[in-house]
Amino acid sequence: MKEKKYKHMTLDDRIEIQECLNKGITFKDIGRRISKDPTTISKEVKKHLVVYTNSFTATDKCCPKLLKAPFVCNGCEKRNHSNCRYPRHKYVAREAQKSYENLLVEAREGIPLNQESFYETEKIISKAVKQGQHIYHILQTHNLPVSKSSVYRHINKGYYTISNIDLPRAVKFKPRHSKTSKFVPKKAKEGRTYADFLEHISDNNIINFVEMDTVIGRIGGKVILTLHFNAFNFMVGILIENKTAAEVSAKITALKTKLKLDGFSFGKIMPLILTDNGGEFSNVSAIENDDSGTKETHLFFCDPNAPYEKPHIEKNHTLFRDIVPKGSSFDGFTQDTVNLIFSHVNAIKRQNFNGKSAYDLFSFAYSPELAQSFGISFVNPKNVIQSPNLLK
Repeated sequence: MKEKKYKHMTLDDRIEIQECLNKGITFKDIGRRISKDPTTISKEVKKHLVVYTNSFTATDKCCPKLLKAPFVCNGCEKRNHSNCRYPRHKYVAREAQKSYENLLVEAREGIPLNQESFYETEKIISKAVKQGQHIYHILQTHNLPVSKSSVYRHINKGYYTISNIDLPRAVKFKPRHSKTSKFVPKKAKEGRTYADFLEHISDNNIINFVEMDTVIGRIGGKVILTLHFNAFNFMVGILIENKTAAEVSAKITALKTKLKLDGFSFGKIMPLILTDNGGEFSNVSAIENDDSGTKETHLFFCDPNAPYEKPHIEKNHTLFRDIVPKGSSFDGFTQDTVNLIFSHVNAIKRQNFNGKSAYDLFSFAYSPELAQSFGISFVNPKNVIQSPNLLK
């Protein structure tokens, strides 16, 4: 089911903002947590901050720290100290919500326009626009009971005798192509946070788990899904057409089917997976459950902007980049190409494994047949090519 999108902030969003401000988290990171733009968070905080004073407050002064983000005292170490004489600027979620609700009521009351007043307004605006006047100038000059955005909306819908061609600035400007970052919804991460992951491996004494990520080639082109068995530094690559949850889900499902046909169990081989907050991993059930809907794998997510929480896969990606430098396109790749690359990556001898390769350890712990099921073949150490020449 597609996640429902809300344009307006909820009380839960505002409580999240307040808690993050108390911890000193930046607007950018707060925006990632609640899927809002950092500028939206900044405007929200500045619009709804509350100023607290007492008899000892120097009301004619302002704390220099409040002149820059986050503009409030929530995360200041002196916010509860009596020796601070500056006015306290604080963001309080419930006060912000109350102010928002009052504004919403006032806005929805609006100023009723009947048919006669609407056409009278339209006549004034259309005449002034044809004289070259700007919309804002017209509204202010004639004190018209309509907003600037409503005027543009009515023009676009054809309610006025003028059109966009009469607005030189409007026809010059092209619609902005906004790039929206997609992340895993908060609901999907309940019980699957990095803190939950640490608790799970501690309670179950787990040292071997899989880290999952994606490697991007050309923007908008093919992507490689990577699975890294951290105990062996063994990495598998799966070519996907695009960086979407549907594509990742389809490839994971296909991998489960292939392993099952080869006599292996996805859940037993990968009982625990740690990944980041990319939206391509938001279909949790497709990753965690088998074809009958039974949970066979535990999926956990790192904290936002914390790649260091899955360091093994990030480090191993550098070996992949030795062969396929950043900026290279994967569009000409096939799955056989990806298998070739990771076969050579897994054949590199590791100092921390006393000269053994990732392939040696993985095939010993499991079997060469399982490695082959993942598409990884044995490569003679003398024949390992760790450069772009491999693909030439």
